[in-house]
Amino acid sequence: MSDKIKNYVTVIAAGIVIFGLFFWSLFKPATQISESERRGLKQFPEISAETLINGKFMSSFEGYATDQFPLRDQFRSLKVFVAKSIFRQKDVNGIYQKDGIFSKIEYPLNDSSITNAASKLSYLVTLGENANDVKYYVSIVPDKNYFLADECKVPKLDYDKLANDFISQLPNAFYIPIFDLLSLEDYYKTDTHWRQECILDVADRLSETMGASISHDFETKLFRDNFYGVYAGQSAMNPDPEKLYYLTNSVLDNATVFDYETQSSIPVYDSKKGSGRDGYELFLSGSKSLLKYENSASESDRNLIIFRDSFGSSLAPLLFEGYKTVTIVDIRYISRLQIKNLIDLNNSDVLFLYSTLVLNNSITFK
Repeated sequence: MSDKIKNYVTVIAAGIVIFGLFFWSLFKPATQISESERRGLKQFPEISAETLINGKFMSSFEGYATDQFPLRDQFRSLKVFVAKSIFRQKDVNGIYQKDGIFSKIEYPLNDSSITNAASKLSYLVTLGENANDVKYYVSIVPDKNYFLADECKVPKLDYDKLANDFISQLPNAFYIPIFDLLSLEDYYKTDTHWRQECILDVADRLSETMGASISHDFETKLFRDNFYGVYAGQSAMNPDPEKLYYLTNSVLDNATVFDYETQSSIPVYDSKKGSGRDGYELFLSGSKSLLKYENSASESDRNLIIFRDSFGSSLAPLLFEGYKTVTIVDIRYISRLQIKNLIDLNNSDVLFLYSTLVLNNSITFK
């Protein structure tokens, strides 16, 4: 074959690929949701004289074109393969893994975020100034980088500084350390969260420090054996699925919590949500601003109020037995200014339970 013919073939093949992908992206229906990434994909932006002039159309169109590109997941996988196998990168878009355990680099330490988080929670402490017999506690959940980053030689937070700075700005709350109770095996391989069946010792320390009594009368049940965490899709590395277990007993099997958003009762373990894209939503139905559990069989006259992020969803049910009521609040979804009108702090233990990931990104606090 002559060089001229080879050049023609190369140009024609390249043209077929380029124009083929162009017309494919032009006429294919827009995908609404990326199942692998667990997020909505950008849709075609509104065209108007205003958006064309101020540039919003083109900036929005760029995101739309990226999200809706044909074979997007396949190209994402190809990008990971090239980055890892050819360029030998340790991480791709901040996500790294070792022996099938995935994590995302969280760095550097955001001092202003720690201060913001402590300030928002300090306001909640002031709400109890006129309440009777209210006690404050704080505990911090380390993210997986605490255990994995050094071994993989990626940057990580100064966890001692984070904890010390945060605690020092909450002088009225008693610190309950739990870092020493946790290990990498206590977390899901493909997700940020800890495994409920592995944190009974955490529940023990928290309840004992707060003076509550809980038992170990739990049965471990398999909910699904095809659980993929948030990093499974974000990494585009096609990891193996893992098993999702939960702890229950005769009380929790039939228990409900009151959801103030919907003004209705929901199960402690939401099988419908747990069967969806995010299996971790099995625990207390995922992102909820305000929930309340009432324990009619409790021998205690104390109440527990947990201000928490998503790690608290799987921990809270383990503490139900020790209190008359348990109120669960997420100030990422409800303004702290509304709390005084919704919660009675009298005769209560108040637990601030937050992960290092959320404390280092507390812009989400309202």
